[in-house]
Amino acid sequence: MENLNEEVHKAFEIIKEGGIILYPTDTVWGIGCDATNPEAIKKIYALKQREETKSMIVLMNGERMMYNVFKDIPEVAWQIIDLSEKPTTLILDNPRNIAPNIIAEDKTLGVRIVKEPFCYKLLERMKKPLVSTSANISGEPTPKSFKEISPEIIKGVDYVVNLQRDKICQNPSTIIKLTNDCQVKVIRK
Repeated sequence: MENLNEEVHKAFEIIKEGGIILYPTDTVWGIGCDATNPEAIKKIYALKQREETKSMIVLMNGERMMYNVFKDIPEVAWQIIDLSEKPTTLILDNPRNIAPNIIAEDKTLGVRIVKEPFCYKLLERMKKPLVSTSANISGEPTPKSFKEISPEIIKGVDYVVNLQRDKICQNPSTIIKLTNDCQVKVIRK
């Protein structure tokens, strides 16, 4: 039997010390860390062999965390979150209270509110956003299941969450960019 609380505790202890984890999200397996820790974020960029100019997204567990990172959230963002039937990442303007090396050059940040039990409980413990980026070397295909994750990635993280190892994910999240002046652009369906 998978022990959710135990895995949340183990992952939290690693993240608190600045480590990076490999974990199941509401979509694909992700590599994650504390989104307020620039050193931990650097480790993820290094592991993925990815330039720091390519931003990553963060997961949050609700409105309070969203308002801690974004002072202004367009009303349409909440409508999209409420109406989305599948996981949806929103790219919003002018994030704050997070590591500068996760913010895109255009001063935006992609965020997804998660209800998936592991991520949700981990975020409750952290009280901070959680970085989420696909568990692959930059430029390689996104693994759809744990079995497809390369040994290099598995060895490169500080902890691998022992949950949902058999889950197969068909699709990453929808990505929608919303600007504070109310422009909406679908980046990935």
